[in-house]
Amino acid sequence: MQAGQRQGELPASPGCARRPHREILMTLSVRFTVSLLLSLFFLLFHCSAAGQDPKPKPENTISVHLGDPIPAQKFANPPKFWISDVIDRSGNPQPMLVLKERGGIFLDRQPTVIVREALEESLRAANLLATDANSADLALKIYLFQFGLAQGSQLDLFGKVEFTVTVKNPKSGESLEVKAAGTSIAKTAMMKKNIQKNVQDDVEESLRDAVRNFVRGQQLKDAVGALRKNTDAAPAPAPNP
Repeated sequence: MQAGQRQGELPASPGCARRPHREILMTLSVRFTVSLLLSLFFLLFHCSAAGQDPKPKPENTISVHLGDPIPAQKFANPPKFWISDVIDRSGNPQPMLVLKERGGIFLDRQPTVIVREALEESLRAANLLATDANSADLALKIYLFQFGLAQGSQLDLFGKVEFTVTVKNPKSGESLEVKAAGTSIAKTAMMKKNIQKNVQDDVEESLRDAVRNFVRGQQLKDAVGALRKNTDAAPAPAPNP
């Protein structure tokens, strides 16, 4: 018996001394596991929510219109135009989704419909729109390449509309291309309502700019002159003797 050890007192077991240490390690391990699982849960939830596409609702939908018709240029012999088709060539799988961030901002109509309406309104106001395809001097087929916000402009809300028009003379079968593009001045906003209002203003401004470049542009004037040259220059029938 060791000196100083009382009679009947048993020496402490080495396992008993290690038990508190094991309990601490188990507690820390459980806490770490729980924290890791919670972190993974929140990460998966955030990724899932971020990956979901926004849905159109009345509160995140804008209605884009040209406003007042754009005055068209004057022609020496004014032709009658007819818009035969408007084709979306943007490659955008969601053409009505203008902005994906901040819950999304949607158009209330397809961009092709908006562009057709804008061009028809301006041509009609200038008495240049035919009543139907058969009465038209020149047919217009529009290829829309961009409508909405320009790439990389989601913070600045920089609008852009770009299209190419194939102008065709139905009688001769000849056609020429006319390009038109419009942009808007960048605006900055932080509140959702301000962003939505700025997006609408930017798209409408760029739409007006693109329509103006088309109906008042030199390219259209040159195309009309070239396509109607042979038709207008055809000699009138000789009078009966």
